[in-house]
Amino acid sequence: MTWLITGGAGYIGGHVVRQLLDAGERVVVLDDLSTGDASRLPAGVPLVEGSTLDRAVLDAAIHRHGVRGVLHFAAKKQVGESVEQPFRYYRENMIGLQTVLEAAAGGGVGRFLFSSSAAVYGMPDVDLVTESTPCAPMSPYGETKLAGEWLVAAAGRAHGISTVALRYFNVAGAASPGLSDAGVSNLVPMVFERLTAGRAPLLFGDDYPTPDGTCVRDFIHVSDVASAHVAAVRRLAADPAGATGLVLNIGRGEGVSVREMLAVIGRVTGYDTTPEPAPRRPGDPARVVASAGLIRRELGWSARHGVEEMVASAWEGWCARHPQARRS
Repeated sequence: MTWLITGGAGYIGGHVVRQLLDAGERVVVLDDLSTGDASRLPAGVPLVEGSTLDRAVLDAAIHRHGVRGVLHFAAKKQVGESVEQPFRYYRENMIGLQTVLEAAAGGGVGRFLFSSSAAVYGMPDVDLVTESTPCAPMSPYGETKLAGEWLVAAAGRAHGISTVALRYFNVAGAASPGLSDAGVSNLVPMVFERLTAGRAPLLFGDDYPTPDGTCVRDFIHVSDVASAHVAAVRRLAADPAGATGLVLNIGRGEGVSVREMLAVIGRVTGYDTTPEPAPRRPGDPARVVASAGLIRRELGWSARHGVEEMVASAWEGWCARHPQARRS
């Protein structure tokens, strides 16, 4: 069957495209290239340049390529920006998702995988976040992901579409330099950018109720995120009735503080990563670490890569684009 991957030229989407192709799946990508990069796509992968808000483009892509499954990645994803621009985030993330679902239902698509986020949980008062932990998002971004899960499930019930939602924790690393994160909104590339410019990394808050005062996160290698999607696609293809309605965390189940991550980055890059204190960012919870037991039971999936490997692979990609950054 053929899978339409919205946002497939992006950082995570590009990795998923590669692994799905390696698994023998057929894919077509829809991306407006606002943050995506067509060079991430292997030769021969059809690219439809367009917006998820454009129903006509979606209808044409589904019909022309015989699409029977959708993986929906296309969304705005910066927490702080969403606080400043809620209208934009609800338009892009919610109305865009609604338009994709309407096109899927109208085109006879039977399987839908939704890219969600740990931001739906907000600041849970638990050591490990399970999929049944109450959701209380702290930003418009998190709100759109939670509401998106509800919309996907409702559309699935109404139109006979088998649906799965995958909640990502903090994604880092790269399978190859050409697939690395070109943006600087996530922690690791944000630190790289500061170091390369000769500036100290910013530490957004050092007074959180955590052991070292900095936020604690569950960092997950992007290759592991991609392999989780392959496992979900296989489950949707083989057992659509049994898979439908699954909501699963993608994480390692291990917390790493921002200070600890800065220390890893220092070891990998050879730079001094002593940070410069900065105010807390709005919408940042103190600790969010996944319980990854349910995805292991349902899909037989578990993460394989550690934090050092994430940082080293991300650094290779950064240096490929910024050769002056590498220390001799």
